[in-house]
Amino acid sequence: MVRGTRRGPPPAGRGDGHRSGPSLTVQWAVADRLPSQVKAMIPVVTESALTLDFLREDAFELETPFGWGVMLAGQERRAALLRQMLAARKTHRAQFTLPLNRADVAATGRRSPYIQDILVHSADAAHWADVDHRARVAGVTVPVSSVGGWYDLFLPGQLRDYRALRAAGREARLTVGPWTHVAPGVLSEAAAQTLGFGLAHARGEQPPVREPVRLYVMGEEAWRDVESWPPPGYDPRLFHLRPGGALSPDEPGESAPDGYRYDPADPTPAVGGVRFAGNAAGRKDNARLEARPDVLTYTAPALDADVEVIGEVSAEIWFRSSLPYADVFVRLCDVDPKGRSTNLCDGLISLTGADETSCAKVRLWPTAHRFKRGHRIRVQVSSGAFPRYARNPGTGEPRATATTLRAADQQVFHDPTHPSAVI
Repeated sequence: MVRGTRRGPPPAGRGDGHRSGPSLTVQWAVADRLPSQVKAMIPVVTESALTLDFLREDAFELETPFGWGVMLAGQERRAALLRQMLAARKTHRAQFTLPLNRADVAATGRRSPYIQDILVHSADAAHWADVDHRARVAGVTVPVSSVGGWYDLFLPGQLRDYRALRAAGREARLTVGPWTHVAPGVLSEAAAQTLGFGLAHARGEQPPVREPVRLYVMGEEAWRDVESWPPPGYDPRLFHLRPGGALSPDEPGESAPDGYRYDPADPTPAVGGVRFAGNAAGRKDNARLEARPDVLTYTAPALDADVEVIGEVSAEIWFRSSLPYADVFVRLCDVDPKGRSTNLCDGLISLTGADETSCAKVRLWPTAHRFKRGHRIRVQVSSGAFPRYARNPGTGEPRATATTLRAADQQVFHDPTHPSAVI
């Protein structure tokens, strides 16, 4: 494994702000110029374009980069970890600050260069060139074994890096478990890969034989070895939103749109999922979220046989807002026979020109899940998941300086001309 000191954003391998231990993202920073003594790489919950996916113009995530900025501001102080834990509520409240470019002071008492940067430099800005190492991935010359989690912050980028390695003909393995970013299982698997994969290569031996990709299939709660990502045999299948909160493989008939009101002053909250929030991340009961008037749900009948979803998930939602600026958030859930709705994966896209009916194409997180017989597939549609994603003020003002919040009336269409679906 490659170890190194830290520069810039905190490492992806640790979510607790410690300065000790391996800075796992540094592996990608030197991946194409490794010394001969390095025999393998084991990237753990990290990717080659660290932080950039959070800063996309069409899906700006607030909680993770803001939380990292707060960590950076206090990590050199005595008892930094304890201070961060005690200040967690203050950090959460600070994200409600308007304008957002004052939120760093509200959280830490001083300006944070990193937080100021994330608010004004989007993912494709030249400012971030030094933390974008995607071009180095294909140049790796040692075997790589990556460890990720279905609810980890960096999963899409980690899957992208794995595919790039395989496309370049490199020896690569991938293990994805049911983990969040700082779950104990991540550290256990990292140790197992270090001893089984890394140490074998360091000794000039071959690691234990297995398929290149090992996935934990949630719902089945079992590991599955497959030959590639995405695995073969899982063709796209559409489940259409239908009137009356129904969800079906059948295309919709004529129907009026559904509506809800989104108010950024009372934003739809983030519940579980991919979050930089410790125990608040991962699989959660969505009952209270789905009871809110600003969340629509569409649910299929109870399944008469198991259904597996393994691979990339997306949605096409025909949408219109009373304002030109709006977000569309989509979440896939498993509803058990007792009615408990548990989140699997989700995603958000920010729209301009949202006051005209258009198809919002939302990229959800990848997943591997088996819906058991008797369970139901559910899709949520709303306009936010705060503070994971920044609130859309509805005004089009720059996110750093916006001070006005405008409520919007949203419509979701499901008719033959506007066939909204999750894929």
